[in-house]
Amino acid sequence: MSWIFWSLLSALFAAATALLAKLGVSHVDPNLATAVRTTVVVLFAWMIALSFGAHQGLTNIDRRSWIYLVASGVATGLSWICYFRALSVGEASKVAPIDKLSVVFVIALAAPILGESITVKKVLGSLLIAGGAIVLAFS
Repeated sequence: MSWIFWSLLSALFAAATALLAKLGVSHVDPNLATAVRTTVVVLFAWMIALSFGAHQGLTNIDRRSWIYLVASGVATGLSWICYFRALSVGEASKVAPIDKLSVVFVIALAAPILGESITVKKVLGSLLIAGGAIVLAFS
């Protein structure tokens, strides 16, 4: 299956995440809600890794990859804490579009960090995403 298929599934599950999180955080401290969600994600991720035998590669992860994976985990945790806080005080239909500005940030930072090219199409797409997020968030 192609990257498009998996990307669309990711988007669908991200939408479900926003809706379910908004329902779940309505009567719960957002930090506690994040902890509960994170626990479920950790258990689920290890279940998948163990089921597919991916855990056997754990000893083959080099130091550099560990550093980036740990940093990514910290960034994910911070993102989730902020996301749940935003959901606890804002409407899901406004919080989610602003959260998706991460796409614009990835495009802007992928050039200096990953060496990816910035094209006219990427700039135009980023502007459309940013404009759409602003329109949705402030409508």
